[in-house]
Amino acid sequence: MSTVAVRLVDAAADLAAAYAIRDEVFVVEQGVPVELERDERDADAEHFLVLVDGEAVAAGRLVVEDAGYEGIDPGLGPVGHLGRLAVRAPFRGSGLGVALVDALVERARERGLRALYLGAQTHAVGFYRRLGFAVTGEVFDDAGIPHRHMVRVL
Repeated sequence: MSTVAVRLVDAAADLAAAYAIRDEVFVVEQGVPVELERDERDADAEHFLVLVDGEAVAAGRLVVEDAGYEGIDPGLGPVGHLGRLAVRAPFRGSGLGVALVDALVERARERGLRALYLGAQTHAVGFYRRLGFAVTGEVFDDAGIPHRHMVRVL
């Protein structure tokens, strides 16, 4: 049986592993230009890493946006923006994406956030719906990939 750990990145080596996963999934597999995959929000994000038997296999980040972000009710306060959620291909379908999102949601709760947002690739909308997110807008393009705005109120 494998040991799974989800943790907040707190070391340079972990951040490098998170970036490597994102590069593998978004840049190599999906053809997203690296200059779009990395952005200025990485500096103020909380990054998470999923490890299986010590091997880094998934990554994601949480950024806090201002109240009213993407049209979310400003009365809910600042918005937790989940992003750059990536699971390496050999590990997809094993529940690790759920574990990653759960950890990000828990961290948002710890920070007192009441609303979460993510831009889901259209093929992943069903996955996020099962985790309590609802579609809130039309399809939009991000780096040449169709996405949907999704929100979850905590």
